[in-house]
Order: sequence, then C-alpha cells, then structure tokens
Amino acid sequence: MQVTKLELGPYNNNVYIIANERTGESVVVDASFDAAQIAAATAGTTVRAILLTHGDGDHIDALEDLKARLGVPVGIHPADAARLPTPPDFLLNDGESFAVGDESMRIIHTPGHTPGCVCFHFGDTLIAGDTLFPGGPGATRGDKERFAQIIASIRDKLYLLPDETLVRPGHGADTTIGTERPHLQEWIERGW
Repeated sequence: MQVTKLELGPYNNNVYIIANERTGESVVVDASFDAAQIAAATAGTTVRAILLTHGDGDHIDALEDLKARLGVPVGIHPADAARLPTPPDFLLNDGESFAVGDESMRIIHTPGHTPGCVCFHFGDTLIAGDTLFPGGPGATRGDKERFAQIIASIRDKLYLLPDETLVRPGHGADTTIGTERPHLQEWIERGW
C-alpha cells in the first residue's frame, strides 16, 4: 500500500492517505487543520473511510468539513468516541482488521496519550498516532497512570513488531521500532 503524508497546521500534524495501488481504494488517517488539502490529496482514489488515531482536537479539527467533502464514514476507538463533535459511524476495536481494497490494516489499541489511542499496522508500516515518536512516547500530561499505560502499550504491543517496522507518528519525522526499542528503560527512568 502507498502512504502519502501531509504535514498540516501549527502543530505539524501528520495526516496519512493510505491507498491500495491495485484497487485504487484509500483511507484517510486523522483529520487535521485543512480539509481541502486532505481531500485534494485523495484525488485518483476511492476513499472508503476516515480513521482517527485518537480524539485530540488537533487531530479532528477538520473532521466535519472533511467528512462533508468526502462523504465517507468515520471510525474511532470507543474510548475516544465521545470526544468527537458528532457520533462516529463505526468503532475501531483492538485486534480487528480494516480492509483497504484487498489489503488490510490491523488495529492496535494503545491507551496512554488518550484512553482510545490506536495505531494501524500493515506490511512493514505502523501509523502510530501520538503513541510513539522518535525519542519517546506521546505526552501523558504529568499523569503517572497514563504514563504507565503508554509504556505498557509500547512495550507489550508495539515492540512485538519487527525492528524494521517504519513508525509514522502523528507529528514530526518517522523512525523505526528498532531505533526506539533500546530506549524504553531511559523513558521509564525519565518518567512522566
């Protein structure tokens, strides 16, 4: 599957268009800042859905406009569903797959940054949302319980993936599982 990355807005949010090159079907991951630019980036594909990594405002601020432009359903994890301006069309549950043409992405629930954070894994790619970045986990806003959750999400779910897995985060540059794996204990010691 082909991944197109858009960097949008004042927080440099990454929005991803994931397209199946054989079937021409695609999904949009996250809806940040500029619905018109996101919709334009889907040209030449048949968009099937908008999938949200979580419900923080900077990841959903263009959602209503984008949904109206694309006319597609919206999915989010149940734990973040109430954060949307209107109810989602479907829910993204841990371990389920979401089809993009004849390919699919596995949904990985990674609570910590928010209760309903999810990542999407396909091939050698992980769309990580705000769970894992180059140099550490996503923010937990000084909450020890949430910090413990995000560390467990990374250690027990994401670090099961191969080292060469490309991590495409919700903001900033890409990394790999292998680059980040050796630093887990440093992050724990650094704490929340």
